[in-house]
Amino acid sequence: MAMRDKIEHAIQNQPCTVKDLKNKFGGDRGADRKVMETVDQLVHEAVICQRQGVFFTVRSGRADKALLCKVVKLGKNFAFVMLEDGTSDIFIPGRFTRGAMPGDKVLVEKFAHPRVEGSDEGEILAVLEEKNALVGTMHRMEGRLKFVPDDCPAISMQVMRDCEGSAKDGDKVAVEILLRGNRQEDHRVGVAMRFGSCDEAKRCAKALLYAQDIRSRFPDKVRDEAKKLDNAEVSAADCEGRMDLRALPIFTIDSAETKDIDDAISLTKTPDGGFELGVHIADVSNYVKPGTELDNEAFSRATSVYYADQVVPMLPKQLSNGICSLNEGVLRLAFSCLMRLDKDGNLTDYRFVKSVIRSRVKGVYSEINALLAGNADDELTGKYHEVLAQLPAMKELYGHRARLRKERGCMDIESGEVKLILDEDGHCIDVKKRTSGESEAMIEEFMLLANQCAAHFARVKQIPFVYRVHEEPNAEKLERLHGLLQACGVNDHFAKDVPTPKELSAILEGVRGTAYEQIINTGMLRCMSKAVYEEKPKGHYGLVLQDYAHFTSPIRRYPDLAIHRIMTAQLKGTDKDTMILRYSEFAEDVSKQASEREVIAMQIERKAEDCYKAEYARRHLGECYEGRISGVTQRGLFIELENGVEGFVPASSLTATGTMLTEGVRLSDPVSGKNWNLGDTMMITIVRADVNLGKIDFEVAPESAKQ
Repeated sequence: MAMRDKIEHAIQNQPCTVKDLKNKFGGDRGADRKVMETVDQLVHEAVICQRQGVFFTVRSGRADKALLCKVVKLGKNFAFVMLEDGTSDIFIPGRFTRGAMPGDKVLVEKFAHPRVEGSDEGEILAVLEEKNALVGTMHRMEGRLKFVPDDCPAISMQVMRDCEGSAKDGDKVAVEILLRGNRQEDHRVGVAMRFGSCDEAKRCAKALLYAQDIRSRFPDKVRDEAKKLDNAEVSAADCEGRMDLRALPIFTIDSAETKDIDDAISLTKTPDGGFELGVHIADVSNYVKPGTELDNEAFSRATSVYYADQVVPMLPKQLSNGICSLNEGVLRLAFSCLMRLDKDGNLTDYRFVKSVIRSRVKGVYSEINALLAGNADDELTGKYHEVLAQLPAMKELYGHRARLRKERGCMDIESGEVKLILDEDGHCIDVKKRTSGESEAMIEEFMLLANQCAAHFARVKQIPFVYRVHEEPNAEKLERLHGLLQACGVNDHFAKDVPTPKELSAILEGVRGTAYEQIINTGMLRCMSKAVYEEKPKGHYGLVLQDYAHFTSPIRRYPDLAIHRIMTAQLKGTDKDTMILRYSEFAEDVSKQASEREVIAMQIERKAEDCYKAEYARRHLGECYEGRISGVTQRGLFIELENGVEGFVPASSLTATGTMLTEGVRLSDPVSGKNWNLGDTMMITIVRADVNLGKIDFEVAPESAKQ
């Protein structure tokens, strides 16, 4: 058969890439050249056509139906791909995955007649862009080391000989796919990096970062720019044209371990009983200029990543912990929001100014809480002597603002955050629920107010901006919340289809102190839409605000840095048309990048926390604890311990006679009549903890432990 006929026949059977055709009919330079010449001739004659590097026969009409997608999930016998625009996903049966891996860009054709009516199913026609960098674990199987990817633990791949990189059984590693086969199991990999034992949470966390290309070390060009700011100080020239606020008793309040301090406050009472509140933010935009390596890297990272006791910063330490950090007793350049409020805490006026400040003291939340409660000793009182006079006014203003916040219907949802306690080797030895005191709530409210002013400033000036947008919950999520509330016996009849934050807040208040409090808190959180960054103001549902933005954390969030840059240009008198021309595309790009990177950072932080919790649980195997049923499924129960650690009890361990699920809130044993209800307490034993997967298994504790 002639080459032309071979190629046409092959493409008739299955759309092919150039690589596919060369693998089938090439082999050497001469044969490969002949393949390309034949393909070019067939295209010229309109026998075949091309889309995204994939060749189709013209008469098949399949090219027009092909969809650009990305592989988002891979199982043993299936895959899911997401359309390029992110609007919907498509199920791919295993034999139609063509060896594609998570992160691959692929061309997909939907089936005209899916097996499940109403669903989208299809086949992968070709892999367009390969994502060959993977992270996972090494396992010895059948006498050979094999690699199991984190993204698809049901699949294992052989490691090519002499490419094991000193990796051992149980190691967490990064690999490169060196040779692709037709199935995922046929791929061959080589070890690119070894992190260490998968039983250590800190190793798993590093692998999570690596998988998303998040590096603690900055590129050399970025480091070179940052080095110019080593031990930098604010000069007299730097202060020119700025409002001098050094006379104000400005101070910071943060956690004791915080090194990147980007916000400070000041507060004075006015003669009419009102307040002058200053929120002073590090002027990072003064040092991170557009087009620099520092700015490009900050944009790429978009956010700092925090987990356990570690931080991967958005900016190098010369800025984050140095010249941009509002450290005690040194001059710093700031971007200040100066607000006036009446005696009832209502905002009456504000202005933004570039300023120079000197923080009087590095405040610590726990110490400020002690001072506010009136139980601080003389040493602590002495440390804060320059700012003590502000504390009663701060407490008074916060009381007014908390009342106003409640009146407009803001939801007070407990986040359920935990604090991981690590030993000197970085191993998790304890887990505790985070608690917040009055000073934490106070600072949060003052920062929120400054953020609100920034968004209002942009809307009034009608300039391009990066807003923080939180839309109302969608119908699907509200339906799930409805089911949960009904199951908990909570009346959720709302005035309209979408409840107001005030209505949801009333529900939270009604269950406070009950067995369902934490469960409904969690349900409310899951019901909420994800807050994102957008260049258009759409309001903030959760905060019940018309406009909102992030202004107060430019050291760790790029949107804050971006709007500082935009607001600076506005304050300098840049005309509206120039602002629109200069910053419209910038605001759009920042919004998209920051929203995407924020999701990635949150996923890493959550997965890393699960690994550390499992590491803690491994230290307590066989021990019994009381927990509360936080989730009910057909497979079993999720149990949350008092410290926030959650594990799973399989239904098979509850009873030998089988269970029945009722409305997602109850498992029942029809034979014995025993029930396990959402919100019930029960004694459990920790029986397994997989650090690598961040999963913990419980069993019902023996009767002796319950007494």
